[in-house]
Amino acid sequence: MDGNEIKKLSMGGEDPEIMKFKKTIFAVAVMFLLLGVALLPALFGDTSRAPLVGPDLSTLEYEEVEFFNGDLRLAGMIFVPEGEGPFPVAVIIHGSGTSRRNSKWYLSVTRHLQDSGIAVLLPDKRGCEKSEGNWVGANFEVLAGDTLAAVEFVRNREEIDSSKLGLVGMSQGGWIAPVAASRDEGISFVVSMSGSTVTTDQQLLHEEIHNISKFTWPFIARLIAPTTTKRIQQMEYFQPISDFDPVPYWQKIEVPIYFAFGENDSNVPVDASIDVLRANPVAARIEVYPAGGHAIRSRETNVVSTEFLDDLVEFIRTSTDDLLDESSAGGTDGFQT
Repeated sequence: MDGNEIKKLSMGGEDPEIMKFKKTIFAVAVMFLLLGVALLPALFGDTSRAPLVGPDLSTLEYEEVEFFNGDLRLAGMIFVPEGEGPFPVAVIIHGSGTSRRNSKWYLSVTRHLQDSGIAVLLPDKRGCEKSEGNWVGANFEVLAGDTLAAVEFVRNREEIDSSKLGLVGMSQGGWIAPVAASRDEGISFVVSMSGSTVTTDQQLLHEEIHNISKFTWPFIARLIAPTTTKRIQQMEYFQPISDFDPVPYWQKIEVPIYFAFGENDSNVPVDASIDVLRANPVAARIEVYPAGGHAIRSRETNVVSTEFLDDLVEFIRTSTDDLLDESSAGGTDGFQT
């Protein structure tokens, strides 16, 4: 032991290496403590969600169909009510991602409409199930073209009343619906079910905040979400739809419009979407269903809200009978101008 070490020990000093090690241990402990605090919502919060309850495709009556958008072969299913036609018809527009024929969400809407005397064409999204092509990299103008191909196909079916033909856009389909309707004057009505009216980038930020909030505190999620949002905006599937604004398309539509939202929707900024509609001259019926979430489900039974489904049928019937006006439509916010 040299003189410096003897002096250090006699003065109560500590080896620098030991001090450095202790500081490292302390920093790591603080880091884990902060991480634990940040993740408390994920550790003790209930992030589970009961699956949506709905019909199975095997229980429904339908016919396989195919049609073309140019050279692209598309497929789908048509659900025709019992009895004699011709029937009004709703063409459903899928949300984001891959579409599945046995989706409880789409089939819940389809079955209720079919049972209520309204035919439904449920296409397979391009690149999904039996449709050719690829939805990845397709913008909303392209996907609206697929919708219009479905409209033209169903318009020529003998069991369909072509004067009573409309669109039901679900989730992302609520952005595609006004694009398609603005290009076809024969559309009788347009429905947006849980579709945003803000831009795609604004919606993405809202969704990212809620996705991250499942694992941490909301204020931390709001700090992180802008970074993850920028990363998603560069992805192949999102680039073609980035910064899309649906309002100019909605403003071109002169037929009855119905916006249905579920309260506490983690995918759609409901209040902001309604503010957009109030700030812009879009004449529409607007409904917000309590605690419905993105699927507009019943909290007690986890099925798609019967109240919404009945309102949807009423809206289609009154729209196609040319009886839709402020007094007959009613609704939470009625019609906006």
